[in-house]
Amino acid sequence: MYGAQIAFREYNPVDGFFWSPWVGLDHFIAFVTSFQFERLVVNTLTINTVGLLVAFPIPIILALIVNQLPSERFKRMTQTILYAPSFISVVVVVGMIHLLFSPSSGMVNHAISLLGGEPIFFMGTPEWFRPLYIGSDIWQNAGFSMIIYLAALTSIDLSLHEAARMDGANRFQRIWHIDIPGILPVITILFILAVGNIFNLGFEKVYLMQTDLNLPTSEVINTYVYKTGLQNAQFSYSAAIGLFNSVLNLLLLLTFNWVAKKANQSSLW
Repeated sequence: MYGAQIAFREYNPVDGFFWSPWVGLDHFIAFVTSFQFERLVVNTLTINTVGLLVAFPIPIILALIVNQLPSERFKRMTQTILYAPSFISVVVVVGMIHLLFSPSSGMVNHAISLLGGEPIFFMGTPEWFRPLYIGSDIWQNAGFSMIIYLAALTSIDLSLHEAARMDGANRFQRIWHIDIPGILPVITILFILAVGNIFNLGFEKVYLMQTDLNLPTSEVINTYVYKTGLQNAQFSYSAAIGLFNSVLNLLLLLTFNWVAKKANQSSLW
């Protein structure tokens, strides 16, 4: 927090943190009133919100399916296959996206051409940036989140399932009335943490996937902070944007944690 004060100063390395001129909220006002503000917030919120709505339930569904597999060997193999992409670095994943969706040599465009369609320049089309980002993020991270829910499912008392079977409950009814309520506290905690990060989109992957052609949808707050702060040396202005972003995330985290407590669900505190 020591360095955060430069967001309220016109920082220059000669005067340092304490002696640079104090400008108060000028940088925050400049960002909020800039022509970039709406686009950055909309892009960041759209990618994260759609990603949250689409990606958040998938690990839960995968965990419930894998947990029901009868063969332990097949279950372990399935876990390994689904979990493996999380070990691949972001740089490699983006390289794979470029290769698969290349307009000239990509497998996806070859398939489109074989079906009689026209090749699509996926990485240069703004409308395709969000589906590619969210889809690849699900492929890479769903398996890791699934492991967390599988661990929570192992803590459910097996006698509940045995009693439900004796009462005539089928597999779907046991999932709905035993498994889901059993992992609901974990789901709530992870959802609160995800909402608290909704303005914090991963910088590396977005930056690597950016091209000059898809900037209308790919420019987000984190990449703008990097370009403004390091490339243009506007240290105080970029620090103000970063602090603004963090405060919004904190407010969302506190709000959803309060909502969870009011709903008598698990909460962070």
